Amino acid sequence: MKTIVFSFLGSQLDAAKGRGRWEKWRPNVGLCQHEDFIIDKLVLFYNQQYQTLLEQVVADIAFISPETVVEPYLMPLANPWDFEEVYGALYQYARHYPFDIDKHQYLIHITTGTHVAQICLFLLTETRYFPAKILQSSPPRKQQHGQVGTIDIIDLDLSRYNLLASRFADERLEIQNHLKSGIATKNPTFNVMIAEIEQVALRSRSPVLLLGATGVGKSFLARRVYELKKQRHQLRGDFVEVNCATLRGDSAMSALFGHAKGAFTGAVSARAGLLRSADGGLLFLDEIGELGADEQAMLLKAIEEKRFYPVGSDKEVQSDFQLIAGTCKDLAEEVRLGHFREDLFARLNMWTFHLPPLSQRREDIEPNIQFELTRFAQEQGREVRFNKEAWSDYLHYALTPEALWKGNFRDLSASVSRLATLADGGRIRCQDVEREITRLQKQWQHSVESQFSLCQQVLGTAMVAVDEFDLYQLEGVLTVCRQSHSLSEAGRKLFAQSRQQKVSTNDADRLKKYLARFDLTWEQVQTTH
Repeated sequence: MKTIVFSFLGSQLDAAKGRGRWEKWRPNVGLCQHEDFIIDKLVLFYNQQYQTLLEQVVADIAFISPETVVEPYLMPLANPWDFEEVYGALYQYARHYPFDIDKHQYLIHITTGTHVAQICLFLLTETRYFPAKILQSSPPRKQQHGQVGTIDIIDLDLSRYNLLASRFADERLEIQNHLKSGIATKNPTFNVMIAEIEQVALRSRSPVLLLGATGVGKSFLARRVYELKKQRHQLRGDFVEVNCATLRGDSAMSALFGHAKGAFTGAVSARAGLLRSADGGLLFLDEIGELGADEQAMLLKAIEEKRFYPVGSDKEVQSDFQLIAGTCKDLAEEVRLGHFREDLFARLNMWTFHLPPLSQRREDIEPNIQFELTRFAQEQGREVRFNKEAWSDYLHYALTPEALWKGNFRDLSASVSRLATLADGGRIRCQDVEREITRLQKQWQHSVESQFSLCQQVLGTAMVAVDEFDLYQLEGVLTVCRQSHSLSEAGRKLFAQSRQQKVSTNDADRLKKYLARFDLTWEQVQTTH
């Protein structure tokens, strides 16, 4: 295997002139003087102001070690002591370097450069952005002859460094806490999902698909992922969000991909479009299932090639964006129905996360209420708290199955905001909670009645005692009954599949017994309107 070393040109340690320079220990020159340690390529990071020094060091290495190829790399650092600048520059270099660990051994020389540069190289090697080992060189002891010095190769194994391993574990928890907005969520399924999203966000540039009903927090999570990647210098651009359900007709293509001047009536000037606005950043396409067929085709090309044609233009433009898509639709079913492109779905489906509704995360309601109160205080500049009894009443109702939270966290956020707004003296009292619960009950009752209209007609007030699971099934059964002329006809429709597996069966009797579970008769189903 060939050995490739990455090193900073030492503006002080490597500097020497005249014949006397051979009497001085110079780290990068000394590396190439070891007879039992052959360097095939030495990559030297340097700043433009040290061009003359670079040429001298390259010439000296060529003289003492002609088999070593020196590859200078200009890294213009305005301030080599600025941690963010140095780390960002080295990170970008490592991301684009064509490493081949099967053919080459990589070493990171941390003797030269500022202490900040050495620390950054260490961290990037530790986290495997540089798949390498650490190379440390030292000057010779006084009693030794010659100026070769010594070298040590260090293989970073985190299991040997408990404090470092602990630090990275704490960092992962901080990242996950950031993705959850500091909310101490307790739902195990949600927490496992967030831990995986954290890994994907920092290690992958592939599209991410967020599934879930309206209000589960898809947009909120997408922005948190963007903030995380921005902090890690993985993104340089902006966060661009668009709800695809708002894009209709000819304007949809223009809004997404831009247009050239004069492309259509009213196009008095060119438009960049949302995809170009997201160049270098993150594009969040919410309700992506609403995109038209033409927009889907263009988007697929833009994702795969990072190039596309604006409307009315014969010149391609580029945009290197990362994509997060959100939808409440079953895209696999949309593909089956021919409403969504199969190839686009396959491209989006690499990392898919289903955000559970609030009704499946009851244990997370309490910390989210506290989060909403804190957010209200930050936005309104007024702190509001529950009285002890009011808190008990509200939390008790919020956790019961009666609280449907149909709009998920949007419902919860709106509810807490109403309570805080109407609270006198900064205290939410029992009467405030009673009024809010009544409002929520009316809101959800209307929703339930609309969704289960037939159940409401035949069951009346008794519907409140029926589980939502049974309501979904019963609504479907009642629909078939209303569309049939007789009990037998309805039975044949409802039990057609199971009838094929039996010699004989009384479908009408099976349907009659099912309706009896809800104290209903065929006559009631047909006559109640």
